[in-house]
Amino acid sequence: MNHYGVKLAAGALAAVITFSGLHIDVMASDKVTLVLPSGGVNLFLAKDTSLESLQTSQTGTENKIEASVTIADIQEVMNAASAGKKDPEEELFRNLVIAQVNRYVNIRSLPSEEGEILGKLYDNSVGSFIAEENGWYLITSGTVTGYVKAEYCVTGEAAVQLAREVGMRMATVNTTTLYVRTEPSIDAPRLGMVPEGEDFLILDETDGWVKINMEEGDGWVSKDYVDIRTEFVEAESKAEEEARLAKEAEERRKAQEAARASQAAQQPETPTQAPNQSAGTDYAVGEGSELGVAVAEYALQFVGNPYVYGGTSLTNGADCSGFVMSVYANFGVSLPHSAKSDRSQGYAVDGIENAQPGDLICYSGHVALYIGNGQIVHASNSRTGIIVSSVNYSNKKILAIRRIF
Repeated sequence: MNHYGVKLAAGALAAVITFSGLHIDVMASDKVTLVLPSGGVNLFLAKDTSLESLQTSQTGTENKIEASVTIADIQEVMNAASAGKKDPEEELFRNLVIAQVNRYVNIRSLPSEEGEILGKLYDNSVGSFIAEENGWYLITSGTVTGYVKAEYCVTGEAAVQLAREVGMRMATVNTTTLYVRTEPSIDAPRLGMVPEGEDFLILDETDGWVKINMEEGDGWVSKDYVDIRTEFVEAESKAEEEARLAKEAEERRKAQEAARASQAAQQPETPTQAPNQSAGTDYAVGEGSELGVAVAEYALQFVGNPYVYGGTSLTNGADCSGFVMSVYANFGVSLPHSAKSDRSQGYAVDGIENAQPGDLICYSGHVALYIGNGQIVHASNSRTGIIVSSVNYSNKKILAIRRIF
């Protein structure tokens, strides 16, 4: 799927607020990220501006956000923020429209059920409020601008608290190998290391540190070495949905063909790397596709083998994404050596109740393989190695479930 991105960030790009032909450049001190169901970033909104209406345009290689607001509105928000009287993030959240439905609400061309369906706003996903008309909200979300039924969404004050619940505060490591510490201090003991480019769920923040959720436990990293954002799910247009489904179907077909070809080329019951012969006998694999069950059964053979940071060997040591990558390589499928990238492989599974053996279970900075019956097999950490755990072990939040076959 093609993603259309617009960013407002301090030192990088200014929002152009337009009214009566006059332009004011407003620099953003932080940003909120809106994300499509597939995980692609679409839109960054400045925290320090309150937008009553919003549209995006693209000129050459530059993207602009144009918002019709009054001088008084801008001055009020900026003055209040600088005086500490208002939370700029709260002002932004107040202008969000958040869907509260079982699956999705249609976005239509007109404020009527007779309007053409332009796209879908999924449950807990967001758009930007433009106007209200006869029980419908006019919104912009992703590449879609249209109307949603107000009864299926919340905005204004009701959106402020909900936005904090449905949004994921994330940190992306921007330096090569960052140490995670037990306390927010460079003098605190090291809990572990995290690689550049990986995403982590933020649990807490101080002035200079953020607390992240990683495999070794919860620890602190300096804000100097991470990029911080809040992620939401955004709307998907009809064209984007059709393109995504077609791409996922083709990738699934290729993965199935590669797996069958790889299995046919191997000797029966001879894995490409020697398993731990005493492992995997005490765990029952659940029901699912033939290939998914085969992946889970193959992975279980390596329970008890070591965890090695950056490793990809199923016998001599692998980290979480290296383990998943090497297991799937045995079936002819190439996956990235990155827990973050694994969040966009294959296609999405809606909820753990629909997970099947072989699915990727993606956590903050970690990835595992589902084996069924509420259990996962994964390269956990250097203390435990490759183990079987409950899918909800340590109360870790599942960020995505992806199916390869």
